[in-house]
Amino acid sequence: MSDPASLRGSRLKGIALICVTFLMFGCLDSTAKYLNQFMDPLQTIWARYVSGFLLAFILSNPFARPGLLRTRRPGLQIVRSMLMLGSTGFNFYAVKYLQLDQTTSIGFATPFLVAVLSGPMLGEWVGWRRWVAISVGFCGVLLVARPGFGGIHPAALLSVAAVLCYGFYFITTRIVSRFDSSETTLFYSNVVGVVAMSCLAPFVWTMPQSWHLFALMIAIGAFGTVGHYLLIIAHRMAPPSVLAPFMYSQLIWVIAIGYMVFDDIPSGWTLAGAAVVIASGLYLLHRERVRGKPVPSAPGPE
Repeated sequence: MSDPASLRGSRLKGIALICVTFLMFGCLDSTAKYLNQFMDPLQTIWARYVSGFLLAFILSNPFARPGLLRTRRPGLQIVRSMLMLGSTGFNFYAVKYLQLDQTTSIGFATPFLVAVLSGPMLGEWVGWRRWVAISVGFCGVLLVARPGFGGIHPAALLSVAAVLCYGFYFITTRIVSRFDSSETTLFYSNVVGVVAMSCLAPFVWTMPQSWHLFALMIAIGAFGTVGHYLLIIAHRMAPPSVLAPFMYSQLIWVIAIGYMVFDDIPSGWTLAGAAVVIASGLYLLHRERVRGKPVPSAPGPE
């Protein structure tokens, strides 16, 4: 039986890593939205994968680590990488037409999908308290995205498709982490993306007109690579049903970035929704601390 204090510490570290992960993803989406003003989204996606691959290759490559390409689940690695590419692609096209807080809010439907899939696919069933906390957090999201899809651009459907891809990506990341190292998983993610997008990018290529666009094309890969690397490590420390609700922290990041970069001022509804999201996240953190305390007998499901 695992030591309760050790288990609690591992989960709390996973939660901290996932919050930093979604800061990286907030920067990623903001950079994509900016670049989409100057080039086709397919070129932006290509830049994200190529620069990410080069960064990962510098830090960890098959020459320095001969076992890097060795995977026990090659098919699952490819499926996971394609799910990541699909999520990235749909999301990058969505942010071309929608505001960051809209795409982020729709993306917050992911915890529901992850919670549903974690039981039958991973055997990690979600208790009623965590379901309540996830539902309350999602209500905060609805305050931001009111009054539904009626007044939102049809590109919102792209965000929905990104959610479907991302939910299954979350689950496959957890499964793959049981067999392969974080470096191997990250390497395959970038390689699959580079190969796929290099076949499409030449058809929409536009030469960047300034040095800062080149810099952002490099930075977007760094945000993605660091974010997904932290995501992989977080999944080694805690199950996805615990980590998924903390993706709500990305709402705070995109509000701040949207204000600083795009002069988007959040409305009172957005701030109210953010407060509800934060409250639900704090409650989940409290539950993790409570679960780590010694109890007279084995606790029941939450």
